[in-house]
Amino acid sequence: MILDIYKDALEYSAKDWKTLVILGVVALFSFLLLPAFIITGYNYRVINNAVHGIINGRDPLPEFDDIIDMFIDGVKVVIVQIAYLVVPVIIFIIFAVIAGNLTGVASSAVMIIGCLITLVVGVVACLMSQMGLCHMAYNDGAFTKAFDFKEIKEVIDEIGWFECILTYIGLIIITAVIAIVVTTLIGLVFTVFGISGAALGANPGGIFVLGAFINWLITMFIVGPYLSIFNARSIGLLYTMQI
Repeated sequence: MILDIYKDALEYSAKDWKTLVILGVVALFSFLLLPAFIITGYNYRVINNAVHGIINGRDPLPEFDDIIDMFIDGVKVVIVQIAYLVVPVIIFIIFAVIAGNLTGVASSAVMIIGCLITLVVGVVACLMSQMGLCHMAYNDGAFTKAFDFKEIKEVIDEIGWFECILTYIGLIIITAVIAIVVTTLIGLVFTVFGISGAALGANPGGIFVLGAFINWLITMFIVGPYLSIFNARSIGLLYTMQI
């Protein structure tokens, strides 16, 4: 099941390179916040398609239109994600304050315990938030459904907590591996060009700078959007794996 989800999402994310470039251009201005919400809203559309589809289906990538609707969806998504992170953040702060009032081994022990508890609660919170977004999408965008803890827990129970967490960890690993491999390959290519250019009397520094720039362009305009769609599609399909 998990491998099928990854396979579908990897293929699905590469269906429309034009959309990837558009998302990359929008991401370039994400520091202005408005574009960041638009990208988040688009990924929500990907989730929405997935929760109403099937693995290895023929779903096309969502259209990049109705910017205002995408922005509103993006705001809703960010609110949901922040709300779910409140609990682990509070837990961490509590333990940090307690540890700050202690000294020596006791302080370190309390901080380590606090970090471990925060990590566990954080993983659960992240999983709940992702399933909450899927549940909201499945129920026609009803915002309150993202916080219907009873129904969301029932969804995760049916899929299986172990399967959900394993899928989530797998997404993190795959995302990291793809990003590292792409940037490393591009870096190696331009390193070879730089060494070859130096042997021919060219300026290797200029070649390395060009390589770094191209690496950034590919990451920003292709790899980044591809991975964001991959993650959104995977989470949406995971939601459909209920018994």
